Amino acid sequence: MAGVASTLAKKRALAAGFGTNANASKYLNQDFESLRSECLSRGSLFTDSTFPAEPASLGFNELGPRSSKTRGVQWKRPGELVSRPEFIVGGASRTDICQGGLGDCWLLAAIASLTLNEDVMARVVPAGQGFGRGEYAGIFHFQFWQFGEWVDVVIDDRLPAKDGELLFVHSAEGSEFWSALLEKAYAKVNGCYEALSGGSTTEGFEDFTGGIAENYDLKKAPSNMFQIIRKALASGALLGCSIDITSQADSEAITNQKLVKGHAYSLTGAIEVNYRGRKEKLVRVRNPWGTVEWTGAWSDNSSEWNSVDVSERDNVKADDGEFWMSFSDFTRHYHRLELCTLTPDTLTTDDVKHWSVSNYDGAWRKGSTAGGCRNNPYTFWMNPQFKIKLEEEDDDPGDDEVGCSFVVGLIQKNRRRMRKAGEDMHTIGFAIYEVPEQFHGQREVHLDKNYFLSHAQTARSETFINLREVSTRFKLPPGEYLIVPSTFEANLNGDFCLRVFSEKQAETLPCDDPVKAELEDVRNNSTLLYSTILYSTLHYSTLQYSTLQYSTLLYSTILYSTILYTTILYTTLQYSTDGFSLDTARIMVNLMDDSGNGKLGLGEFATLWKKIQKYLSIYKSNDMDGSGCMSTPEMRMALNKAGFSLNNTLHQVLAARYGEADMTIDFDNFVACAMRLEMMFKVFKKLDMNDTGFIELDFFQVRTLNCSLIKSLCFFFQF
Repeated sequence: MAGVASTLAKKRALAAGFGTNANASKYLNQDFESLRSECLSRGSLFTDSTFPAEPASLGFNELGPRSSKTRGVQWKRPGELVSRPEFIVGGASRTDICQGGLGDCWLLAAIASLTLNEDVMARVVPAGQGFGRGEYAGIFHFQFWQFGEWVDVVIDDRLPAKDGELLFVHSAEGSEFWSALLEKAYAKVNGCYEALSGGSTTEGFEDFTGGIAENYDLKKAPSNMFQIIRKALASGALLGCSIDITSQADSEAITNQKLVKGHAYSLTGAIEVNYRGRKEKLVRVRNPWGTVEWTGAWSDNSSEWNSVDVSERDNVKADDGEFWMSFSDFTRHYHRLELCTLTPDTLTTDDVKHWSVSNYDGAWRKGSTAGGCRNNPYTFWMNPQFKIKLEEEDDDPGDDEVGCSFVVGLIQKNRRRMRKAGEDMHTIGFAIYEVPEQFHGQREVHLDKNYFLSHAQTARSETFINLREVSTRFKLPPGEYLIVPSTFEANLNGDFCLRVFSEKQAETLPCDDPVKAELEDVRNNSTLLYSTILYSTLHYSTLQYSTLQYSTLLYSTILYSTILYTTILYTTLQYSTDGFSLDTARIMVNLMDDSGNGKLGLGEFATLWKKIQKYLSIYKSNDMDGSGCMSTPEMRMALNKAGFSLNNTLHQVLAARYGEADMTIDFDNFVACAMRLEMMFKVFKKLDMNDTGFIELDFFQVRTLNCSLIKSLCFFFQF
């Protein structure tokens, strides 16, 4: 299904409630209940053909088919590993998650935090599945948030094992398998297990909650950082932390006080206790390894606990791999804190504050909407643009800074799945501009390069970085602002999801030019012009074509393909050309043929000639470097001068269809593009007799349209 049709289908599905928190879409159209029922009735165990127990599901490089790490790996069902497998024993807990031979500690830290929130856990790990009689059929399912929608992912329970032990995540219990099966489902969504190697805990946080994540540098932490942590934990947010490394040799190196560098931890608690006549701030941290714990102050069995009342000590017990430390030690030893705020549809209680959420999909496409960052001043404006309207200021009586708080998150989509093809994360970020007053309240406007060349940004993402998401918290005065997401380099293809979380209600909408055409009437009745055209046509067609070539051009029965070819090639002598294709000639004839007889009269042909001359003038004025070829970014401005207002989606299609691999477009293709657009608008306007902006075609109307008209409409709708 093509772009527009796919987008419409997705919108209809969301409007019908599919993909929401309460009704996840079926990933790869696999329905868990029907598949399990089918297996139970047959008395067979489910085998998932969409994620097979094969080397390709493990990885492509370090875990590839020829890797020593995968030699001897066998796919085993839990019943083949232990005598009495269990899905969850005594409730899911943080100790159920022990890291295996995969560098996905970031994911496991997120899973550990997941267990602290029963509602979120029940969302990701649906109830009603296990190894009991009447329910076990070798099939399980989990639910994840993926770039704006929830998906239900089905897997079989064949897990990679070596020497009788699970290769990747496992529980300390040994007989408990929910965490290993969850990891497999997440690997399926991302293409393979190896795709999960390396990442940020916030990525897991978001895919388990649909929330938005923030990153804090603890060396530059705000003065109220401890309060932010406590409020976040109280509102059900997920938190992770880590220690930076200065070299690869530092990776997972263990300090003297048993902290692991470059390792993802979960932050699971924050309290204040009375200690020697003062309040001591403490935080609770978990190592997903389930072992290797902090040995400094406030660690397990440390002397500091002897000075805390027994009643308070009962509330601060820690499990294996989990430990307490003072907040001051925490900020001294750890470098990064990752916090994920949950969406209103994830929160099931009104006891916590709900933020307003907006979510939009977009795309960067080479030559049309991939303008790069502000370092690319002549293409930056081509990036997609989004407007946010801030009206209500925060309710923070103790805060001297007046303004509206909001968090912008920019996610690049499906990049992990592309690792098999050698792709990886782009370096992404965004800039924020104040909307000019004359454009307030308008949505159908895409600000051009002149605006960005003459105006400074109001704010921007904290950094451009090659992570899945870049997010930053802002506090700006009430007003209208423009968010421009981009890759750092121009002309990189990618899909993205832009989200805005605001403390108060705020309106966020995509900004794009309307789809319309204001075309100049170029009809001309000059007898001298007719004579010039006919002379040029007859003279140059006689000189340049052999009888065979001439007959070939006439084969389509469109004489005017020859006329148009000689007209533009020899009367202008401006650009080298191979001539217009017969298909383009048909479009030209159909565009100008008011009588419907498939031929052009002298006046119609004169008008067409004038139109081509106009396009030549536009082409020359937008060939900025005088190379004789216009670039696809220049084409966008050229079409605008020709009277076409088009949205981002159409510009992407035009650049892909008419541009060359080097992002150039020759004059022939430019005219073909403009003529087809003009035909499309002409046909649409003719069918939209009441000027509603919508058309409906019955079977008879479709039959009466000729081939070129149908092609033009299909071109527009991308079917």
